[in-house]
Order: sequence, then C-alpha cells, then structure tokens
Amino acid sequence: MRLLLWFIVISALILGVWGVWGRGMEERFSLEGSVSYLEESGPYAWLAGWLLLISDIVMPIPGTVVMSALGYIYGTLMGGLLAAAGSMLAGLIAYGACRLMGERAVHWILGEKDYQRGHQWFQKGGGWLVCLSRALPILPELIACTAGLVRMPFKRFVIALACGSLPMGFVFAAIGSAGHEKPGLAMASSLALPALLWAVARLLIRRLERSQEEKQ
Repeated sequence: MRLLLWFIVISALILGVWGVWGRGMEERFSLEGSVSYLEESGPYAWLAGWLLLISDIVMPIPGTVVMSALGYIYGTLMGGLLAAAGSMLAGLIAYGACRLMGERAVHWILGEKDYQRGHQWFQKGGGWLVCLSRALPILPELIACTAGLVRMPFKRFVIALACGSLPMGFVFAAIGSAGHEKPGLAMASSLALPALLWAVARLLIRRLERSQEEKQ
C-alpha cells in the first residue's frame, strides 16, 4: 500500500510541476529554441545539453527535444553519444539520490513489507521498467528514484539504464541531425530497441550468474 502511495505522490508532484511550468518550457525549448540555447554556450553546448537533461529530473524539460538539438549541433554519432550520456547521468543521479537515503527513512516511507516487496520486484523485473521508461513521460524520474529507494542492484540498474538510454539518444539525435521530426517513428524505435537490448542483456546476465553459481 505504501509503495503504491509513493508512486501516486511522486507522480502527482511531477504532474503538478508540468501543470505549472510545462507549457512555458515546451515553448522555450522547442527544437529551434533548444538549438539556440545550446549554441549560446559555444564549445560547451554539450554541457548545457547535459544540464538540461539532468534538470528534467525536477523540471518539465522536453528531454527528447534537447536530444534532437544535440544531434542537430553535433551530428548523429556524437550527438547520440552525448544525448545517451545525458540521459544516463539523469537516471544515475535520481537513483543515487534515493539510494543514499538511510534505511530508517526508507522504511518510514515504504514500511518493511512494501520495502521488501519493492526490492524483490525491482530485482526480478525492474530492468524492464527502467529500460522502457526512458522513452516515456513522467516515468523515467519515478522509476529511477524508486529503483534507488528499494535498493535495486546497481549493476542491473546501470545495464537496464544503458539499454534504454542509448537507443533513445541515437534515435532522437538522428532526427535532430536530419533537421525534421518524426515523433511516431521515434517513439516506436525508442521502445522497441531498448526492449530488444534488455532482452539480450538479461539473457547474458542470467548465463553469467549461472556460470558463477556452478563455479561455487
């Protein structure tokens, strides 16, 4: 019950922020506006892009548009790497901030029963949530924070985060590099490719775990 309440409260906070500042941010950081903002930073445009993507943790920054702007400035390859790195940094910061909470605070928020339930859930199926959430609104911040809160294994979290962030970064950077938008194709690619990558990564993780168990 407390885990559900956690999801509801964090989602409400994110939606509240979007309700107040979302429209203004979308207008300010359109593709043209994002490109202009990054270009004003000169040789540090990549850093400005990262800061915007990290700010998306708490502010309604249109992250996919910022990724497209990085592709427009740096091209598909470099822009994709920068976009993916920025998305991963945002995820790691959200995860780390909640992971650093003391056990007393976590148990106060979730209760012992829901903490154990969440920990088992994210240890088994959390990779899919982390991976697929990167291309969706609201969920990236919520899932990354929850993964840290319930102590999802760091290695598994990073692999799932990479599986979600890399395809999304390159897809939207390619759109920005081409100078036009294809939201339908981008969304489909940003969901299908991460799912495929995580399926492969999960298979490799299981084989590695089995191999380690056999050696023991």
